[in-house]
Amino acid sequence: MHGGKFNAAHGTPRSVCLLRLSALGDVTHMLPIVHALRQQVPDTRITWVIGRGEVRLLGTLPGVEFIVYDKRGGFAAWRALRQSLAKRHFDALLLMQMSLRASVLSTAIKARTRIGFDAARSREGHALFCNQRIAADGYHVIDVFGQFLPPLGLHLSDIQWNLPISDSACEWAQTQLPGPQATLMISPCSSHALRNWLPQRYAEVADYAATQHGMRIALIGGRSHAEREMGDAILANMRQPAVDLIGKDSIEQLPALLQRASLLLSPDSGPVHIANAVATPVLGLYACTDAERSGPYHSLRYCVNHYAEAARRFCNRDPHTLRWGQRLEKPGVMALIQSSEVIERLEQWIGDQAAPGAR
Repeated sequence: MHGGKFNAAHGTPRSVCLLRLSALGDVTHMLPIVHALRQQVPDTRITWVIGRGEVRLLGTLPGVEFIVYDKRGGFAAWRALRQSLAKRHFDALLLMQMSLRASVLSTAIKARTRIGFDAARSREGHALFCNQRIAADGYHVIDVFGQFLPPLGLHLSDIQWNLPISDSACEWAQTQLPGPQATLMISPCSSHALRNWLPQRYAEVADYAATQHGMRIALIGGRSHAEREMGDAILANMRQPAVDLIGKDSIEQLPALLQRASLLLSPDSGPVHIANAVATPVLGLYACTDAERSGPYHSLRYCVNHYAEAARRFCNRDPHTLRWGQRLEKPGVMALIQSSEVIERLEQWIGDQAAPGAR
């Protein structure tokens, strides 16, 4: 691509375009990057090309111009983006998604410096659309995203989220889960079915939390048939009552609902990272993906992580030989996670709440 490296010695960028379309968890990971830009270069104009559903979560974020791209629009949507940006030229484009669709879309954006992932992580021809690469540092997604700042003469040190939540969403969530009762919230489904845990084991952990610690149990999820089916299976296996909120919230209300939880139990999914962003602890269930890479940033100690074991048992591979972000979505992988392990993490979280200085 034409252009060249951004020279931070010549001053800060006047305009930066972020390209990250999806998914909900990954756009949430972008928040610390946006806040670092706003704080360190407050006069820089920030434009974010984002997905149609994802903008509903972040669209009220102050200080950011959002340009919505609907991937279902195909070539017409690419052409519309190109036309809308025809007279604009950015100092830097941060190409923070490695899908071929995102890379092709980036050709509609004019930028002198086009920063992409390092060579080891790059795939799907990503490097062809960049003229500068980030350093090959970091492992967790947040830390890797932070590497997009040094080429601009900036840094990621004070990680902030500040996810916007409306007052009306908070009022709605308060109505669904009133009072101060400790709540174990379960978001049982990922967008990838093979990442989902077993309903009988969710039920076992939920009953334990309810009987041993008096916790209120709340189930959340989307409106798909699969999520309703999973919720019904969990409820059928539970002996204790639960608040069934599956299919009742919107994307805009989800952060407020997660904020009402004392602890979220979930596989690798968008709600995990949204909960992290609203300071709700997460008990994450990981085997298809690696918690060290994509787990809840502030709750990694509560995650059950069988990714390394899954690599050896299901792929006959040393986990260190797998590429960054490789998924092990195979039948039976999530069954590696035992209820007893999850209960141990629950007890660890309970103990932390009782420790001096706990929030």
